Amino acid sequence: MTAGAPSAAAPRRLLLVRTSALGDIVHALPTLAALRRGFPAARIGWVVDESFAGLLAGHESIDELLVVPLRRWRAGGRGRARELGGFLRRLRGFRADVALDLMGNHKAGLLALASGAPRRIGLRRGDRREPSSALWLTEAVPPRGAHAVERMLSTLAPLGLESPGIDFAPEALACGRGDGPPGPYVYLHPGAAWGNKRYPAAHWGAVAALVAARRGVEVLVGAGPGEEDLAEIAVAASAGAARRHDARTLDELARVVRGARVVAAGDTGALHLAAALGRAVVAVHGPTDPERHGPWSAPDAVLVHRLPCSFCHRRMEEAKSCLLAIPPHAVAEQILVRLGPAVD
Repeated sequence: MTAGAPSAAAPRRLLLVRTSALGDIVHALPTLAALRRGFPAARIGWVVDESFAGLLAGHESIDELLVVPLRRWRAGGRGRARELGGFLRRLRGFRADVALDLMGNHKAGLLALASGAPRRIGLRRGDRREPSSALWLTEAVPPRGAHAVERMLSTLAPLGLESPGIDFAPEALACGRGDGPPGPYVYLHPGAAWGNKRYPAAHWGAVAALVAARRGVEVLVGAGPGEEDLAEIAVAASAGAARRHDARTLDELARVVRGARVVAAGDTGALHLAAALGRAVVAVHGPTDPERHGPWSAPDAVLVHRLPCSFCHRRMEEAKSCLLAIPPHAVAEQILVRLGPAVD
């Protein structure tokens, strides 16, 4: 059965479970869009960590955002039991017919179970991050395709959406709708969750200097919370070509990304958000395989240096040879290609 042709027994309440992280939440947006197209009368909820709720707040296809402070609970403090009780009541109160586990771990499986949904769908045991978490599912499906976007869309097959198509539906996102920096500009984002996903900040400064020298375009270096030092190193290495731009909230990040001519970053949420919003991107990949984690809309915009140990998917504290061997001039050249011959 194809998109737009769900089974006769269409679910009335659908729950997506994808609590984190930013890039993974972005990669789940086509699943949301496909559900809304396939079941226009259904009520759709999404379970998300409070750290990332800002991205989904006000989304046109989400009827109820179920926010859970998992990261804050892990950090400790009082009141967790009371908050947990309140969240579980809201989760059960959604009365989901179907819960989609888009994470493949015990956290998502247990959240789906706690929702009370009689149907709990996710990837099969061997294709899950935590294989034993398939215990919490009622229906396990094989992935169709290698990319994270395709893998999440695979969970829709039991609902009759066999070939849903891939649409990030950027027009439905309310996040970042305000005025951003005046353009034109290139946006570089040196931060990433893993140390070995971070292209060296000084290299980003060299990239900024090369781009500015060739095009005269302004270069902004993004700084999320805790990334200020990285941005300062990049700015200092740019010989005056770049300036720091703080993006402390998801709304601020989305605004600066929406207005950029080109966004360049590692495998990080800012890059995937830019691609979902239809911006030109350049991705610099190290430990993660771009065929699975690269920008969906721009597979040709990924720079990699392949080694026998490539795509180890292991978290480390600092950049390794797979990133260090990519020269700044190669990154700058890709940015210049996407800028075109001149900037208005």
